[in-house]
Amino acid sequence: MTTAIERFAARLPDGVGGDYAAMWQWSIDEPARFWRALWDFFELDNRGAPLGSDADAVLPDPGMPGARWFPGVELNYVDEVLRHARDANGPALVGIDEAGERTVVDRADLPGQIGALAAALADAGVGRGDVVVGYLPDVVEAMTVFLATASLGAIWSGCGADYAPDGAAARLGQLDPSALIVANGYRYNGKWIDKRSHVDELVAALPTLRAIVTVHIEGGPELSSGGWGEVTVVDHAAVVAEPRTPQVTDVAFDHPLWVLFSSGTTGRPKGIVHGHGGVVLEHLKVISLHSDLGPGDVFFWQTALSWMMWNYRVAGLLCGATVICYSGSPLYPDADRLWSLLEREGVTYFGTSPGQLQASRKAGLHPGTDHDLHRLATLGSTGSTLAADLFDWVDENVGADVAVSSVSGGTDVVTAFAGGSVGEPVVPGELSVRYLGVALHSWAPDRTELIDEVGEMVITTPMPSMPVSFWADDDGSRYRAAYFEHEWDQGPAPGVWRHGDWVTVTDRGSVVIHGRSDATLNRHGIRMGSADIYEVVEAIPEVAEAFVLGVDGPDGAYWMPLFLTLVDGAVLDDALIARIASDVRTRLSPRHVPDEVIEAPGIPHTRTGKKLEVPVTGILAGRTDVAIDPRSMDDPSLLEWFTAQGTAHRW
Repeated sequence: MTTAIERFAARLPDGVGGDYAAMWQWSIDEPARFWRALWDFFELDNRGAPLGSDADAVLPDPGMPGARWFPGVELNYVDEVLRHARDANGPALVGIDEAGERTVVDRADLPGQIGALAAALADAGVGRGDVVVGYLPDVVEAMTVFLATASLGAIWSGCGADYAPDGAAARLGQLDPSALIVANGYRYNGKWIDKRSHVDELVAALPTLRAIVTVHIEGGPELSSGGWGEVTVVDHAAVVAEPRTPQVTDVAFDHPLWVLFSSGTTGRPKGIVHGHGGVVLEHLKVISLHSDLGPGDVFFWQTALSWMMWNYRVAGLLCGATVICYSGSPLYPDADRLWSLLEREGVTYFGTSPGQLQASRKAGLHPGTDHDLHRLATLGSTGSTLAADLFDWVDENVGADVAVSSVSGGTDVVTAFAGGSVGEPVVPGELSVRYLGVALHSWAPDRTELIDEVGEMVITTPMPSMPVSFWADDDGSRYRAAYFEHEWDQGPAPGVWRHGDWVTVTDRGSVVIHGRSDATLNRHGIRMGSADIYEVVEAIPEVAEAFVLGVDGPDGAYWMPLFLTLVDGAVLDDALIARIASDVRTRLSPRHVPDEVIEAPGIPHTRTGKKLEVPVTGILAGRTDVAIDPRSMDDPSLLEWFTAQGTAHRW
């Protein structure tokens, strides 16, 4: 049986589809022809005038920022979901909570739910260009309300229910939302998390609300609307019990679909706006071509509403797959939790994080023998670099025939720039390919391209899922500053996207991510990636997680501490410190060996799991200009501990 990417390659001009390298090169040399070929392959429909045949019909202005895509085209993300609802049977969405309870929305029922919810929102005054926001755990109701929102031409934004109300308001309040969807609570780590008071606080912080959609999660008390003022309150379950035929609004290719937010650790979270058409094309490409997902597949990426992987996972509906949502801890009651879910649901593509895989390894799990995972074809990983030894662990303990796809992208483009691709060889520690249409290169400071050397990651041709804009950035200055104003040796490089990652592009076209370039360790003039050290140290059985920082001190001094959390029962003694130093020296180099190894009470992350290297480096240096928002952190109490470490250090 041929894969989608093989069928796509067969339709390309002679000499282009013969191998992946040639196809990738053509896709970046001829972007208008490539994206038009995708449009035709997926049989996308223009609701406006027929799509012209020349390049200007696709990309009349390729300049970045502000490339113009598919002018005059009208479509809607939801239409591409509904076409599969008409053509296939079985579940579209499956929600699973920590207790294993299932909520199922069949494909045949999905249009009626979208139509009913859209009508309820419209009756409350929500229409094209208005904003609907969610404050929810990872439940199917979030997806159905998102689709209803998009069908109206309204704009969606989501925030995980794990955020405190002031953290959620710092994001959602920027959007002046017209409607909010909330839940009474959720289960996590075996406990009921009551969100009723938090919902009340958030409602009070959003004065523009006209409607509130409520979701009742079993196991906790119901929400009370008594203090919500003059808003229309809509019960999700009651609305979808009376299905309606959806009336989908046609919108321009770049009409806003959703707003995603940056982490907000060092300033006000930036609202990043993506358009309907760009997301449809990009997600069909990465989900269908590179991941080979389609009807009959079951797609599960463990995520939360605040993380772009939630938006990425919705794309399973664009290609007819069943999408799984999971609300709960991935490690409760133990590290086997998600593996048992994969067996029970027959998951074919499982997306996770290096942390969950590391926890499974350290727990001594053998999921491939303990569970029937015969349907599992691909295991995806993102959020941080996937160490080479975890590729090997998957091969040995999950399945030798399970392809590992380590992917890297960002909220900025709501997709992956590079990763695994069906049919392409997997090398442990590497992202197998640069994805089609992604002109990813590694640059030296003088803007020369590097092969097999570490450099700054840049994108040199536009992608349709690049932001339409930043929210409330009328002159585009914040957008330009984020990606296009980096000072290279010769000054800025107009029209080149600098992403901020430190990467190697190999002579085979694969990619190695070394960490954020703004957090790169620079010891004695040698630049090193933190991810390389994490790969070595976190492979040590006693180590739960590592956190290495490079701190500039007075008179050229440099301090490179390594902070650790340990697994239960482990002790940081001289023997373990010596073993860490020996492993780092042997597998990397003497200059990679940290100055100190310190046990920490925890490692600070953003709420989407990113290690907070840059701001904590500033705190350790004693800088007074470090602006970090505790609301964006998973454990704000750690700030005081790291501040004390910096104060105690003697240069």
